[in-house]
Amino acid sequence: MENLEKLRSLLSESTKDMRLNLSSVLSGDGLTEQQRWTVGLCAAYFLRCRTLSDALIADAGDRLDAAHVEDAKAAAAIMAMNTVYYRSKHQINLPAYETMRASLRMNRMVKPATDKGVFELCSMACASLAGCEACLKSHEASLRKEGFSESQVHETIRIAAAINGFVVGYEAER
Repeated sequence: MENLEKLRSLLSESTKDMRLNLSSVLSGDGLTEQQRWTVGLCAAYFLRCRTLSDALIADAGDRLDAAHVEDAKAAAAIMAMNTVYYRSKHQINLPAYETMRASLRMNRMVKPATDKGVFELCSMACASLAGCEACLKSHEASLRKEGFSESQVHETIRIAAAINGFVVGYEAER
């Protein structure tokens, strides 16, 4: 994990927790190694941190194949769109908007390159980063329907939170 280690070394003592959290969530349990790294990569894409996403890909080895990288990109882009749209409708909270269709393409969610579960994990991470209540509830329900446990959903949110903290710490040090 040479590239991630270089990034981690750039964080000072004041952001030491973020160095440790990054390592912890990528080597945690509850999700498979491939799921953890895909969710972490998706979160880095969602946060637009090219330096971290490049380091994750470079250090992933066989943890990430091309399909997982592409689904991480797709989930980040779709959720960047969806979290704005659905969060806005939810916050306006008027009946007229509830009946209006999004009419936004998101076919990749239905037919991901990997599997529905991995794509939903990525979507859940992005929903948590965006703070979109409607998206959080929708993706949590989808994950539970796909057979994921509450602790696996929790682990996904932890990964997103740690990636977010790392990105903020990294940017503060630059």
